[in-house]
Amino acid sequence: MGDNPLLPEAPLLEQAVLSRQERIRLDEMIRDGFVERETEKARRRGGVIITRDDARYPERLRNIPDPPEALYVEGDPRWLSTPAIGVVGSRYPTPYGRSVAESLASQLASRGISVTSGFARGIDASAHAACLRAGGVTTAVLGCGLDVDYPKGHEELRKGILARGCVVTEFPFGTRPSKLTFPRRNRIISGLSLGVVVVEAGDRSGALVTARHAMEQGREVFAVPGSVFSPMARGPHRLIRDGAKLVESVEDILEEVDAAGARPEPMAGPGPGPAEGTVEARVLALLGPEGVGTDDLSRRLAIGVPELMSVLMVLELKRCVTRMPGNRFRRT
Repeated sequence: MGDNPLLPEAPLLEQAVLSRQERIRLDEMIRDGFVERETEKARRRGGVIITRDDARYPERLRNIPDPPEALYVEGDPRWLSTPAIGVVGSRYPTPYGRSVAESLASQLASRGISVTSGFARGIDASAHAACLRAGGVTTAVLGCGLDVDYPKGHEELRKGILARGCVVTEFPFGTRPSKLTFPRRNRIISGLSLGVVVVEAGDRSGALVTARHAMEQGREVFAVPGSVFSPMARGPHRLIRDGAKLVESVEDILEEVDAAGARPEPMAGPGPGPAEGTVEARVLALLGPEGVGTDDLSRRLAIGVPELMSVLMVLELKRCVTRMPGNRFRRT
């Protein structure tokens, strides 16, 4: 792909690499017992820190030009090495963009391909959530420390990701998100992925930074076309003009995954049903092919909606139920 005036140029991308001063500071922190303190913090959260010489460090990421020295991981780090596609885009998507992201993420999950994204509002969150609803695996790459609650309001989504996937960052505990941390985060999204799909992006969207990283890492870049009247279509349209593969369906992505010899087996069907007499079993007993709304389920089961939604999320992860439009659920 040729130069793209919409994409951030070298000075911004250079911020994704540790400077000499940062490396000196890192060496100082290591001598001061920094590693031991960080390792203990990760352990208390049920996480791990994986260095580049660790066998669990994902090979795809190890081979990019500037791999992170270490990864802070919550969830099962083995998911980092599964075949993955990055799905990124605007924090302020149109209903069309959100729908496309959800459809692609769901279909990738059903084909056994995990979804990697940046845990941001908008397209990122939609892709993560749709992947989980389809029973797939998803990785969230943060632009902050594992202990920083950002963005606010994603607590339930994070719980879902940790149940079937992982949350990862290269930043130490306490690191706040900033305009410098996100470009560095974006190179990890592309580095963990076989390719990156851009779904809606304005002129200066961070998704375009991820696309440039993908190009420089030798990854495939995909772009979803949109309306010529939509500012959110400018980024994807320019990417397409510069050589990105136009995506109209998940098959356009899978063709490239097949060419790379990395396509896994399709995801298995529903998992084992819940034990008799449990709340999960009672919920399943009320569901049919037409689907039932959450308010109706809450009333019939005499349980609160928050508790019900937690049960339904577990059943989704087990691939026993499928979410339908209008907050309705049906048995899978």
